[in-house]
Amino acid sequence: MAEKKAKEFFSEAEKLAIRDAIVAAEKNTSGEIRVHMENHCKGDSVKHAEKIFARLGMQKTAERNGVLFYLAVLDRTFVIYGDVGIHDKVDDHFWDSIRDHMLPLFKDGRFCQGLCEGIKLAGDKLCEHFPHKDDDVDELSNDVSFS
Repeated sequence: MAEKKAKEFFSEAEKLAIRDAIVAAEKNTSGEIRVHMENHCKGDSVKHAEKIFARLGMQKTAERNGVLFYLAVLDRTFVIYGDVGIHDKVDDHFWDSIRDHMLPLFKDGRFCQGLCEGIKLAGDKLCEHFPHKDDDVDELSNDVSFS
């Protein structure tokens, strides 16, 4: 049986659940969260996620507080990449703790649940350092993107 490619990896209901998790996570923060999926990662996964982050324009947020969840589904690789604004306020252990929370769920095949829980954890931390402001606007799409 062939593995599902990125665009078919999640059902429409799961894509909606992920979008809803992003909306909920961003409700109390000025931070921005995105999910991007591909079939394969080209080269070093962190460097590639950084390129995707830039291609999505995530470095253009006002407070440089975007977080990208990058998944290369056929390579079974994922990266959580935070912009300099949030990265300067949390240590590497924070990103590792989100990854370590998500990984067992991914290994159990519960990818949507793992992603939604990781998004919530990132949103909770963003809220601590970048609380929602009255004039806050949603700067980036909340939909899962693909390439």
